[in-house]
Amino acid sequence: MSKEKIIMGIDPGTTIMGFGIIKVTGSTMSFVQMNELLLKKYSDPFTKLKHIYDRTISLIDTYHPDEIAIEAPFFGKNVQSMLKLGRAQGVAMAAGLSRQIPITEYFPKKIKMAITGNGNASKEQVAKMLQSILQLESLPKNLDSTDGLAAAVCHFYNNGRMETSKGYSGWASFVKQNEDRIK
Repeated sequence: MSKEKIIMGIDPGTTIMGFGIIKVTGSTMSFVQMNELLLKKYSDPFTKLKHIYDRTISLIDTYHPDEIAIEAPFFGKNVQSMLKLGRAQGVAMAAGLSRQIPITEYFPKKIKMAITGNGNASKEQVAKMLQSILQLESLPKNLDSTDGLAAAVCHFYNNGRMETSKGYSGWASFVKQNEDRIK
């Protein structure tokens, strides 16, 4: 009898948080659910974080994931946007950790590479490939939910192997080693 495992993928955001859930039986994965949490209607950033935490806990309590894969924030020029995204990611991670669920973080390029073979693939390319891989009848209007699903599928393909962190001697070293990820 093959052991079943549930993997939840999260694409954190303060405007839209996408999530996807797959079931793994042996070496086969199947689609369970994908959706998004719309946060645009809330102007207070703390209210948004509370909704992210509450929705993540609700998903955990409903689907009982064995593992969570989460997209790491990308490095951009807008520090405030990065801070907000990091907070959203941290709150989603805290929800998983509060339920003792192992969390693995993947860089966006790693997720795109795992799904399409191209680390620079568009959201649409990732969504279309997921539609083919998981035999989805249709795709959602917003692709944040497919980004969450992509994190879960990437985790399946990587068997939960975490990305190793690079060592940095300072900010200049960090920037030099991450030039390809800074937009």
